[in-house]
Amino acid sequence: MAEKKDNRGLWEFDASFGLTLCGVDEAGRGPLAGPVFAACAILRPGVEIPELNDSKKLTEKRREAIFEEILGEGKAWFGIGTASPEEIDRLNILQATFLAMHRAYERMLAGDGVPQLPQLALVDGNRDPGLPIPTRTVVKGDGKSAAIAAASVLAKVSRDRYMLELDQEYPQYQLAKHKGYPTKLHYELIEKHGVSPIHRRSFLRKVLQEKEA
Repeated sequence: MAEKKDNRGLWEFDASFGLTLCGVDEAGRGPLAGPVFAACAILRPGVEIPELNDSKKLTEKRREAIFEEILGEGKAWFGIGTASPEEIDRLNILQATFLAMHRAYERMLAGDGVPQLPQLALVDGNRDPGLPIPTRTVVKGDGKSAAIAAASVLAKVSRDRYMLELDQEYPQYQLAKHKGYPTKLHYELIEKHGVSPIHRRSFLRKVLQEKEA
């Protein structure tokens, strides 16, 4: 019963604004490799996604199922945006995340069937990315807002799938196991094989300095 009550609360939170909302969230700020992903989502009125929640509280299997439910049943208008490792190194991770969020917002609006511009963006966290509409930041918003929770699943699954593709190109780093995150295994493989084009050099300054010494 508690899970259902919490899930209803996601929609109640969004409905309390009385506006057309888009939820915005990111995935992949912490990894040593790969892009940072962001998603922007407007849930269709009246939709139900019974097991929707913060993507971090869902199993990989459940995230995949919700992702396919959103896509296959058209339960949201959404866009996915990314910022590359090169952009992360050039801008810093926060600004690159904002860039990915802007791209996600623009791609959502460029998609088919978006009924109108959202009146408010709910963004997970406490930093405003500066989208061209009124914005409210929501700390731990992926556990409070249905729109943010949907964006969190869309961003997380999209990034995980992309990292599996990179695993085929760079099998020596075993990306399928850690998705680029800073695990002991990942550091060991970087030490063995070096820093690749998919790595964020600004996250690996100590490793690079040790190799240059």
